[in-house]
Amino acid sequence: MIRLMPIWMVILVLLSGCAHNQQQTLFDKLGGHDGLTNIVNGLIEQIGKDKQILHYFRDARVSRFREHLIDHFCAIADGPCQYTGDNMTDIHTGMKITEKDFNRLLDLLINAMDQQNIPHPVQNKLLARLAPLRTYIIYI
Repeated sequence: MIRLMPIWMVILVLLSGCAHNQQQTLFDKLGGHDGLTNIVNGLIEQIGKDKQILHYFRDARVSRFREHLIDHFCAIADGPCQYTGDNMTDIHTGMKITEKDFNRLLDLLINAMDQQNIPHPVQNKLLARLAPLRTYIIYI
């Protein structure tokens, strides 16, 4: 004799399957707020040692830069943060950042993500979301 499950059990099993299959956001895959904080801290440490691009940050307040960069990455990665800093054009106008230096900063960001063991497909997703900002950063 085959015994059928009560309908409430079937619904419970189906719902638990749906909850289990929910997609993680990029924010989650980057380690949430703590993960982004670690990535940004690693990036800032590398910038401080990099003679090629350090001069772009000589007048920056590190604590403010850190806070805004974490919020910016968080918002871009579908996290719960809202970026309230200046727009990219206002920040970078007059800095005359070259493509070579922009790419160097991306290399440092990738290094910081590698240090946090962020998988390359996840890194690529963040970089893809940052890529459109390039227009507002270099040669302005």
